[in-house]
Parts: sequence; structure tokens; C-alpha cells
Amino acid sequence: MKNQFYISTIDQNAYELADKYNLGLELAEFCTAWNMDEKFEETDKIIWQGLKNHKRIVHGPFNELFPCAIDQMIRGVCKQRYIQAIETAKKYDCNRLVLHGGYNPRIYYPIWYAEQSPSFWRELLEYIPDDMIVCVENVFEEEPGLLAGILRNVNDPRIRMTLDIGHSSAYGDIPVSEWIRSCGDLIDHFHIHNNEGSEDTHSALTEGVIPMEKILRQIEEECPHATITLEICDSEDSIRWLIEKGFIE
Repeated sequence: MKNQFYISTIDQNAYELADKYNLGLELAEFCTAWNMDEKFEETDKIIWQGLKNHKRIVHGPFNELFPCAIDQMIRGVCKQRYIQAIETAKKYDCNRLVLHGGYNPRIYYPIWYAEQSPSFWRELLEYIPDDMIVCVENVFEEEPGLLAGILRNVNDPRIRMTLDIGHSSAYGDIPVSEWIRSCGDLIDHFHIHNNEGSEDTHSALTEGVIPMEKILRQIEEECPHATITLEICDSEDSIRWLIEKGFIE
């Protein structure tokens, strides 16, 4: 586990911290799709100025993207953006790519999301290299069975799960520990940050209701090969806490 930690570049000091603490980087620049389009050249230049020999993961775009969209044209746009994200990950020699499942309970019934999503991901498999894993992230899913059921339906080793424990805490009542127990066989990647259980604040690991040390010990036990990204805007205090607790050296 000690060599499996990454820092999201939502922290403006991520590149320097990755150097200082010998951690990987999760490139969040492409969460916004225009950085793959008209702003790619300047974004790419900034990234390569910070990248050295860091291990890296790409986080793909998610704004207005819904794999289960009712409108087939919208679903098509989502597919094209996700294909674009796969190609972007290749440019940075990344074998892990984080994409969102796109569930929004104010738009879709859970049964629609569960029934419509697998066909989208099966179509995307055509574009995913054999050595790449797309890690589908939970956001508004209120319980673990919804996304887990979709991924088990797809049943391909290139489509796995990112468990964002901050999202599971903020948007549902199921304990994070139960998400890990229910989905552990599917989880390839984690996003870790804390909150007070009612809002997605991306707070430091020690600032919130998630019992972070207990959860990380559970991850060590049940998902020992998963990678872990600190998705926090100011990460250094949390990195020092992880060192203090022996999770990283």
C-alpha cells in the first residue's frame, strides 16, 4: 500500500508535493473537456513541466456527460468524450483512467441507470486497450449495489470501480466500510477525502465524520492492490498524517 498513493492535481501544489513525498499524480486537468480541445496545447505544456518520472492516472471529463442519457445524441457526445479521454490517457502513458458513471437521481430513476448503463460501457470496450483499466467512479449513487450491479453486468476486467469514499459519505446513508465490503472485488482505485456527511467538501483526511484510519486499514486488508488518490485541495497535512500513521513512508 505504501507505494500506491497519488495526489490529485486539484491541489495546485500537487506536482511539488509528488516530488517531495515520492507520490504519484492523478491528472485532474482533463475533468474539464475544453482542456482536451482548444486548450490542450497550453494544458499539455503545464503538465509536462510538472511531470517527471511520476506514476500517473488521468481523470477524464464529467461535466454534462451521462452514459445513461435518454437522448441518444447526448449519449453519443458522452461516448465521444470518453473515447477522447482514453486517447488522452494513452498520450500520458497511463494505464488507469477515471470516468464517472453519470448517475443523477434528479434526472434518472435508478432502474433506468442500471438497465441502460451496461450497453454504453460494453460499446466503449472497443476503444479501451487491453492494458488499460477504466475505473468508473460513484458520485450520487446512494448505495453500493447500483454501480456494482452495472459493472458486474459488463463483466470485463478493463471496467472496474473507483470508490470515492467522500461521495459515498456525502450522498448516502450506507457506511463507507459497507461500500468496501460490497464492492471490494470490483475496486481498482480509491479517491479519499473527508466531509461532515452532508456535503462533498473534499476536506482533509482528519476533518470529517469518516473514520479514515479505520477505513484505510480496511482497504489494506480487503483491496491491497488498489491505488489511492488524495483528492484534496490542500493535501500536505493529510500526507503528513498518512506518514505518521505508517500508510506511506
